[in-house]
Amino acid sequence: MIDITPKPVSLREAVAGALLKVSPSTLDLIREGKTPKGDPLEVARVAAIQAVKNTSQIIPYCHPLPVTHVAVEFGLGEGSIEVTVGVKAIYSTGVEMEAMTGAAVAALTLYDMLKAVDDAMEISWVRLLEKRGGKSQYPRAFSRGARAAVVVVSDSAFQGIREDESGKTIEAFLKERGARVEEMVVVPDEVDDIRRAVGGLLDRDLDLIVVTGGTGLGPRDVTPEALEPLIDKGLPGVAEAVRAYGQMRTPFACLSRTLAGLAGSTIIMALPGSPRAVVEGLTAVFPALVHAMAMVRGESH
Repeated sequence: MIDITPKPVSLREAVAGALLKVSPSTLDLIREGKTPKGDPLEVARVAAIQAVKNTSQIIPYCHPLPVTHVAVEFGLGEGSIEVTVGVKAIYSTGVEMEAMTGAAVAALTLYDMLKAVDDAMEISWVRLLEKRGGKSQYPRAFSRGARAAVVVVSDSAFQGIREDESGKTIEAFLKERGARVEEMVVVPDEVDDIRRAVGGLLDRDLDLIVVTGGTGLGPRDVTPEALEPLIDKGLPGVAEAVRAYGQMRTPFACLSRTLAGLAGSTIIMALPGSPRAVVEGLTAVFPALVHAMAMVRGESH
């Protein structure tokens, strides 16, 4: 199976359809309620819902997921029955296969219910009609050549005792998504040094400054205290999203004093110091960062 652990949870929707060709006389029997096995549409509706909920047991590489809604509709045409199945889930992966499985099973159920009166039926197609949610719905890259900088807060990295990994990880993450990382600065865990480094970067009118390190509870962890005076508008929702995403992966994420805010027209984020934590933090809020930059520029919501 594909590892979806890093993917953030979001609303996923998909609509799929299937077309069963039938004779006009069969359609008349359905409309008149005279089919021998009972109402085929209602049985097919239940079958579709059951199929959606059990897709991972039918399709080997599908993930089990918490389906929150299934809608099944039927359209009776001149010589066909069109099935439409809509599925919703709030999860880390899409529901396309669930919708398509539901549509396929509904068509097969109709075939089974009607085969006694129509031996010339044919399932013409089963296909995905629409999908929404996940990364395909939101920007996958920064726009307008976003300009960024990285500040690594670490006594050991500053002294050359330990090689920095988190700053390089942030740089790679941002570059991969289209941002231009103009500078990376390493400073010790000192309020004045952190504030001086970030303040100097603010003078360059960057779009984003990501600070890593010094957000914990240790005696040398002073990054939030250094940054708070520089922030004009707090972004508490960003910090909450980072912690919530991390908390689902480690029980210690709630202890992070992750901070985010707007200084002039520059977004500042302070993340924990480990490479894993910075990837998780940026992943949790990446689409929001793109939208935030557009909002800062005064573009439409």
